Amino acid sequence: MHGRKVLWAWTFLALPIVFYCWIRFYPTLSAFWMSFTDWDLLRPANFVGLANYQKLFADPNFWKVFRNTFTYLIIGTPVSLVLSFVIAFYLDRVRFMHGFIRALYFLPFLTTAAAMAWVWRWFYQPIPIGVFNDVLASLGLPAQPFLRSTTQALPSILVTGIWAGLGFQIIIFMAGLRAIPSTYYEAARVDGLGEWAILTRITLPLLKPTTVFLVVFSSIGFLRIFDQVYNMTTNDPGGPLNSTKPLVLMIYQTAFSSFQMGYAAAQTVVLFTILLAVSLLQLWIMRKR
Repeated sequence: MHGRKVLWAWTFLALPIVFYCWIRFYPTLSAFWMSFTDWDLLRPANFVGLANYQKLFADPNFWKVFRNTFTYLIIGTPVSLVLSFVIAFYLDRVRFMHGFIRALYFLPFLTTAAAMAWVWRWFYQPIPIGVFNDVLASLGLPAQPFLRSTTQALPSILVTGIWAGLGFQIIIFMAGLRAIPSTYYEAARVDGLGEWAILTRITLPLLKPTTVFLVVFSSIGFLRIFDQVYNMTTNDPGGPLNSTKPLVLMIYQTAFSSFQMGYAAAQTVVLFTILLAVSLLQLWIMRKR
């Protein structure tokens, strides 16, 4: 009977496993192989060894894009996590219209990235179209270029990216907060602990699994940011002088504008390595703490 159950289990699992391996691992291995070729879709792929990687690491545009990508990560991840935790912490104490307020925060996460990016692009337009510049003008302040500036374009898009993922992080933090037994808080108050001590000694330590998940999830999201950048700078994808271009957009342009598939595959492998390294490093650091 045991052997028959195992056989039936593997029979039902075989098709999903084969399908997953085919659509996940085969393309990944193909991308690694393609990164060593000079395929351009028109001619057969020729093996060129490490030529694509040598060209990539010698390209000054790659290092600028690399810095942009890590700027999204280093600023976006901690800011979004702190904001989402603060909102979730206080929203968890709200009883009046709690569900409605929570739905409002979660709504941007359900909105398509393209539509959301175009709305924010409208916000950043000059007078009399842009909402932000209209507000600045009403306060007697000078108008700002925002997306047309080499220094303001990346922070402007970063604000949009943080806002877009805030709802999901709030919901996850609230789930983690509600999973903490109330008896811990009752015992802490009986012992005379204040709110700050309860937060640092009970809430934050017990939220560690939730925080680890959101740190990794948010980091991967910012390292792979694409939709907001592409749609908010569609006239000049990547912003003025590539000031907002992330690595994913560079891969897209290399592959589907220049048709340098081998070179784009090398960039993809570099991005995969960065994602893997950052995720493993964060998991190791959070586990040690």
